[in-house]
Amino acid sequence: MKTSRFTEAQIIGFLKQAEAGLPIKELCRSGGFSDATFYKWRAKFGGMQVSEAQRLRELESENGKLKRLLAEAHLDMHALKSVLGVKR
Repeated sequence: MKTSRFTEAQIIGFLKQAEAGLPIKELCRSGGFSDATFYKWRAKFGGMQVSEAQRLRELESENGKLKRLLAEAHLDMHALKSVLGVKR
């Protein structure tokens, strides 16, 4: 997955500028990102503080690790069943 050029703190700063009344077109042009990116960020980070956004990133990372562990466990179970000849 491609990483963002902007940190969570920068993204939340852009969102706060828009809340303060800066036109979105002007904000996007000065920040160097598209309108669609701004609205995607607003949907994901709207109303968050920087610490909350960092915690969200940590939770998403942990969730990904847990999903990989679960997938590996299922593969191991399937391999054991096929070796032992257990029918489903």
